Amino acid sequence: MVFDNVLYDIVLIIWIHFIGDFILQTNRMAVSKSEDNVALTEHVAVYSLIFMFINVKFAIVNMVLHFMVDYVTSRVAKNFWQKNERHWFFVTIGFDQALHLTTLIATYALLIK
Repeated sequence: MVFDNVLYDIVLIIWIHFIGDFILQTNRMAVSKSEDNVALTEHVAVYSLIFMFINVKFAIVNMVLHFMVDYVTSRVAKNFWQKNERHWFFVTIGFDQALHLTTLIATYALLIK
C-alpha cells in the first residue's frame, strides 16, 4: 500500500471505496445496476480501477467480490424502494456497505499485510 502503517492503509481503503462506490458511480449506473448487468459491470470496473494503482491482485479480488455483493443487494434494495419500504431499503444499503468494508479489510489482511 501507500503507507507502511495498517491504520493508514485501512483509512485509505475506506476513502477510496467511498470515491469509487459513490462519487464515480453515475446516476445511470446507480439506477440501472439492479437490472442491467452491463451497468453493474461498468460500475464495478470504475470502482476497481482506483484500487489498481495500489495493488492489482487486491483490486481484482475486490472487483469480483464487489460485483457479487452489488448483484444481490442492488436487487433487494430496488425491491424495497419500489414497495416504499424506506427503512428496509436503507438497512439493505447499510448492509451492502458493511459487506464491502468487510471484504476490503479481509482481503487487505490476506493479500497485503
